[in-house]
Amino acid sequence: MQEYKIGCALLAAGNSLRFGANKLCALLNGKSIIRRAMEAIPAQLFCSVVVVTQYAEIAALAEEFGFCALENSNPSLGISHSVRLATQALSYCDGILFLVGDQPQLSADSVSRLVQMWKQSPNRIACLGSKGTRGNPNLFPREFFAALLSLQGDCGGSSVIKAHPDRLTLLEVAENELLDVDTPQALRSMEDAEPPNDGQ
Repeated sequence: MQEYKIGCALLAAGNSLRFGANKLCALLNGKSIIRRAMEAIPAQLFCSVVVVTQYAEIAALAEEFGFCALENSNPSLGISHSVRLATQALSYCDGILFLVGDQPQLSADSVSRLVQMWKQSPNRIACLGSKGTRGNPNLFPREFFAALLSLQGDCGGSSVIKAHPDRLTLLEVAENELLDVDTPQALRSMEDAEPPNDGQ
């Protein structure tokens, strides 16, 4: 099988307005949401991992993992700005996997399987999904980098995918892996549903 240069971008620069504080540093059963996100990245599969963030503590954690911290000093420009920063940094790659920082039940195994699936059809966009509904992360081939770089405002890769539905391949995973944490209530519900010692 051909060897592909695949980059990985973890988007972790949001203002967490609905949460009321930096949700990425909130704890889920003893472990921060952002640490869980980084642990779900099988770094050996990627030529580079960048973490786009406005937060010094998240940048420091990225370096602890051996990832490259990429500063987003203008998070108010929306998620498109983080996507553009990451795409520019990884523009030499054949594909870029985008993850979000607030999906704490995502597993490294699912990310690995997504990468392996994409390698089988590297001209397609590969996403995780559950019961036919698309979620994150998403892996884009180089062909779509220009479209990612043209995004504006609070539009992410989802708008590129919607414009090319015929190029999408879904990998089915458990629904809980796709859940994100937007509110304290969502975090409490997730904590209640998870075994207490899982994050230890």
